[in-house]
Amino acid sequence: MMNGMSNSTTAAQPNTSPQEDFGWTLGVLVRNYQNASTAAMGAFPHGARGYQVLVAVASGEQPNQLALAQHLGIDRTVMTYLVDDFVRAGLVERQLNPADRRARMVVATDAGLARLADLQAHVREAEDDILGALDADERTLFRSLLRRIACETPEPMDHSLGACEAVEEMIGTQ
Repeated sequence: MMNGMSNSTTAAQPNTSPQEDFGWTLGVLVRNYQNASTAAMGAFPHGARGYQVLVAVASGEQPNQLALAQHLGIDRTVMTYLVDDFVRAGLVERQLNPADRRARMVVATDAGLARLADLQAHVREAEDDILGALDADERTLFRSLLRRIACETPEPMDHSLGACEAVEEMIGTQ
């Protein structure tokens, strides 16, 4: 033994605590969010997926239905059904795009914007419950860091799973 060290090499011991595993903790957080947000949304059309569609529509950043589908990682055929249901519910409408008369924009109605504001308040309460272990400043920091990771992390080369499918696979709803 030299300088109190053994001559034999020892393999690093794996950390077997689930609480230290990124995938496990992220999965728990996603499941908790899914459960709490589903309860907060009640009977809103298409639940969390529908909520994300309405948020994206209200932002006005996606010029058409195809761009909206690509932004949210939703199959364009599925997006058509979602938008059709939202039109029937009076939450959105399809309007001619003044920049391209062949294309239609999906635009939130006044009723859709009012419903979204109400939903966002309920979802924020659910989020605050989920993040209850953090104080207000930590929640703000956590949301900021999470947004940065989501918006600045490059997409993986393998696009076999869209964002929605990846989350559904993670929480085991498929």
